[in-house]
Amino acid sequence: MNRADRLSAVLDLLADTGSIDVEQIVERLGVSPATARRDLDALDEQQLLTRTRGGAVAHSIAYDLPLRYKNQQNPDAKAAIARAASAMVPRGAVIGLCGGTTATAIADALMSRPDIMEPAPDPGLTVVTNALNIAMQLAVRPQIKTVVIGGVVHARSYELVGSYASEVLGSITLDTAFIGVNGMDATVGPTSHDEREAAINALMASRATRAVIVTDSSKIDRRAFAAIGSSRLFSTIITDDAITKQQRDRLADAGYDVVIA
Repeated sequence: MNRADRLSAVLDLLADTGSIDVEQIVERLGVSPATARRDLDALDEQQLLTRTRGGAVAHSIAYDLPLRYKNQQNPDAKAAIARAASAMVPRGAVIGLCGGTTATAIADALMSRPDIMEPAPDPGLTVVTNALNIAMQLAVRPQIKTVVIGGVVHARSYELVGSYASEVLGSITLDTAFIGVNGMDATVGPTSHDEREAAINALMASRATRAVIVTDSSKIDRRAFAAIGSSRLFSTIITDDAITKQQRDRLADAGYDVVIA
């Protein structure tokens, strides 16, 4: 896990309980106590939390935007992945988009397509999402039917999670679901820092005829806390051209169709 991902994960943990200690970070993220303390110090310097003896507490103020959207990593790779994902979507399709920066880039790519945005009696595209930021982007586009699944807002990601979200997802079907991940390992499969997001992402994938993992190559051969699903759930991975031949071969051997953007 790189530093940016760790800092985002620490803030995710902090948002759940309002306070966190070094031991919890060590246990959940698999880092050393020294690394955990340095990460807390760095977030304190950015005024994203308040350090305490042995840990930290959340600020009482609301953040204007989750850290993962402020400090987007590998934007060029994600834009290329988004274009490749958009090319898989025919006009009139029903797709699922989870939260995260790569899914947000896919929404941007879809909104730029003239065939989808052309005025017509029927929607040019139907998007089902649990990400509030993506829903807000799409809501002003009348040619796109936007379905928000409901649920409890995850404070650090703008994603809706929980039983309400599961109930809605369980009653719909999708042509294609695009699922972002925090880690992609050929043996373990896709993973997320948060088990609630992982559960919703897995359910969204299960409701689709085709489930596609979208991830930049920096997350390949990495593992996060919560498993999302295996190659039986996901048929395809879209990643960027920085992936190595060895990584691509391992994923292909595990049953994934690897698409290089």
